[in-house]
Amino acid sequence: MEVGVMIAATAETGDIAEIAREVENLGFASFFIPEHPVIPIGFKTRPPLGGELPEHYGRWMDPFVALSVAAAVTRRVKLGTGICLLPEREPILTAKVIATLDVISGGRVVLGVGAGWLREETEVMGTQFVKRWKRLRESTEAMRVLWTQKEAAYQGELVRFPPVRCEPKPVQKGGPPVLLGARGPKALERVVRSYDGWCPVVGKPESFKRDIAALRKLAAERGRNPDTLRFTGFVAPGEDGLSLDQLKFFKDAGADHLVMFSQRDAIEMAAGRALEIVRRLAPTVERLQHA
Repeated sequence: MEVGVMIAATAETGDIAEIAREVENLGFASFFIPEHPVIPIGFKTRPPLGGELPEHYGRWMDPFVALSVAAAVTRRVKLGTGICLLPEREPILTAKVIATLDVISGGRVVLGVGAGWLREETEVMGTQFVKRWKRLRESTEAMRVLWTQKEAAYQGELVRFPPVRCEPKPVQKGGPPVLLGARGPKALERVVRSYDGWCPVVGKPESFKRDIAALRKLAAERGRNPDTLRFTGFVAPGEDGLSLDQLKFFKDAGADHLVMFSQRDAIEMAAGRALEIVRRLAPTVERLQHA
């Protein structure tokens, strides 16, 4: 099992290159950045966790531009999205951006993707909210075609294009792993059908463990090798990261990767304290050696 961090990247967060270098130097395995292209003014959709949406969500940088900066100054750390809202993106251009980042980074890209929860944002960006899951699946399928075929074409209901040449191809064979960030029974079905793994926000650790077991069972029933699935969890850390007992629990549960992220830390990161927080969470890396 590996452990990484996610940064709320804004213009006020600080020097992304410096933060990424420190993440790698401290021994973390991954550097993740979230995505919200826009936050519509006066939206009515209720945030998934309730309460008011933190102000900094409207200031997030584009994840792929920020991760390109990180790629240029690191050599080992994985570069991830947590999560990329594919239904709000044009799939051909997005496939090219991701492939380019994979080439630049030497094959270190990991894609956490999702359908999105903010109806007004989804629709501002050109997708009907009720069709966002289909748009997500078709975009994922289309990108894989673009990443692997010399003459790529795709004909879905919402995504379609005739044969095209789209290069560069990713360094990773078949393209970067695409992990679905979602919760609930339908999410497990979707993972098994279309994705390389699962990357939910972890609420109760016991539920995460049960869901991993259920997902592995479902994959076997559908004729898919459960061992090919990747399990990543976005986990809220304590003051100095995750405890040894927490790390042991998640490892025993079958998690491959944990990404530390909390709303409390994100507010401070977005205001310029990312380096301080990353350093504060660093003891987790040492504890992991004993898990």
